[in-house]
Amino acid sequence: MSQNLDLLKIAQEEQSGDLFKLLDETYKRSTVKPEGCPDAIIWEGGNFAGGIQPVAHAFTDMFALNGTMMALDVLGLPFLGVPMMAQFRHDSKLASLEWFGKLDYIALKWSTAGDFMVNENGKKVVVSGKSANAPLRTAAGVYCNVRPYGGITSIRFMPGLPYSQDKKKFFVDPATGNVHSEMNTPGVRMAYAARLFLNMVNETGQVGRVATKPTQAQEDAINAGIMRWLLQGTKFKLKRKYTVDAYEENRAAVDSIVALLPKDFKDGMENWTGDIYEHIADTNFGLLLHDMILQRKCIVYATDLDGDRLTDLMADAPDVLREWGQIVIDRVGAKVDMKKLWTEMGYTMTNGKDMTSVMYRVHGAPIYEQTLGSADAMLLRLLDGDETVGGEKQPYDPRIHFVLINEAYKAANPDNKELATWLDAQLAIFDKIYSEKRPRYLDGYNQLKAAIRPWGT
Repeated sequence: MSQNLDLLKIAQEEQSGDLFKLLDETYKRSTVKPEGCPDAIIWEGGNFAGGIQPVAHAFTDMFALNGTMMALDVLGLPFLGVPMMAQFRHDSKLASLEWFGKLDYIALKWSTAGDFMVNENGKKVVVSGKSANAPLRTAAGVYCNVRPYGGITSIRFMPGLPYSQDKKKFFVDPATGNVHSEMNTPGVRMAYAARLFLNMVNETGQVGRVATKPTQAQEDAINAGIMRWLLQGTKFKLKRKYTVDAYEENRAAVDSIVALLPKDFKDGMENWTGDIYEHIADTNFGLLLHDMILQRKCIVYATDLDGDRLTDLMADAPDVLREWGQIVIDRVGAKVDMKKLWTEMGYTMTNGKDMTSVMYRVHGAPIYEQTLGSADAMLLRLLDGDETVGGEKQPYDPRIHFVLINEAYKAANPDNKELATWLDAQLAIFDKIYSEKRPRYLDGYNQLKAAIRPWGT
């Protein structure tokens, strides 16, 4: 068994020390360098035995960093680590975002607070790039975010910027394919996102819903036009159509984007099939509620802004439906717990905290992404020496780290049944330790270290 990490010291160094120095002493520098980044700092660790393909991890802040280091230490899996802590990102002018984005490995990235404060010449300022989500997606060539939850899969095109309704300021740059309004939106990446949506509808046989606003927003008109262009020559059935054909309406702009795509972009699509419904985004909010209640599986393609709202709905609606169900049950006088009934009826959506998010890149493997909303406050409580605030709060639950590691390493090693079985077994051990009463963070780490034999040892 490897020597335990001093997780509390790592947290203390992050607050008022030299975290980079500590991490540099903890891990060795890797010889792996992303293409075109000879000065990149990449750490490596874990056991590379058995030909396991490593996963690239973004080392960010608070429990996103601490929980990641803890889980990797417990499991002993081979990994590459990229320094993306707020202070380091700020001081290095976001250089590490490009390092991370150009690593051609399945990657795991945490979204942390956008208003993180860092030191600059003795003053506290908001970190450059804020949460770093937008600049990372641009640097990494991300074109969409896929979130499956219950029977609904949301495909959110990104990065797309706020809608323009000003036709005078709107055009598509034929040299780059960027959709220009007051902002820039990469039209080429729109095409990749739309194609992935159609591919998933074809492979799953699920209903495909398109959620754009071609008659209202200029960017969406291009998005809808690309979708219509992709549908040409396929076996998809367009079961509900917009009033206008967005490709015919915006042919010159769409064709200028198509001209920048690989020549084989549509190869094989002639046999793709499925049912596609074109709706305005707002309609999909209502439809998704019906889909949830009826347990009707569907895939929704949405723009950046609307896709964000749709996934919020997917996360929030199950709690509302359960509360409403309990009100009805109580009204009719049945002695039934709606939460228990929810599970018995086959519903799997909980509260969105277990919703995974995968970002796809034009070049390179996908990036698994997760948000840790309240983890900053939790780590500060640990540092204050009162993790549970006198018993009022639960200790931090690091399960999401183990769940995402489980998914990411399986994706990176799709044919390795031994690894998949091992990963599931370790998650079961985790659940046994954390199931009855959640241990305090450092106690849980010690229990996991004692119970789990690291990979390859």
